[in-house]
Amino acid sequence: MFTTTTERVAAVVGATLVLATTSETINLHIWSENDPTLVYLNGLFLLAAGLVVLVVHFDWTSVRCGLVSVSGCLLFVAGSIRMFFPTAEQLAPGPVTYGIIATLCVYGLVLCAIAISGGRAQEAQQG
Repeated sequence: MFTTTTERVAAVVGATLVLATTSETINLHIWSENDPTLVYLNGLFLLAAGLVVLVVHFDWTSVRCGLVSVSGCLLFVAGSIRMFFPTAEQLAPGPVTYGIIATLCVYGLVLCAIAISGGRAQEAQQG
């Protein structure tokens, strides 16, 4: 189904972003009292995921490829920030917080669309 690295990475990162942002919206209250150790651990996972994306897919040859590579950069930066500043206050629920979450969810949907439409575009060119 997913024939290129771009499609595979877009499918994984896109689905993860959609699920994570949806669950975070539902459970936003859990961040009111954050344990710095857990924030640091979360940052470590984000950093590792970003590095994996960048190592596997550092491709800027098209908009589709660039959008996937940007996800690796964002994960790397977010993980680094959470690791270096685990005691920083989390954003309170409000328009800015929900705007960021919604933007990330839409980005995840775009990545899912890239993953799904990639094979169809190739089939159309071949047939």
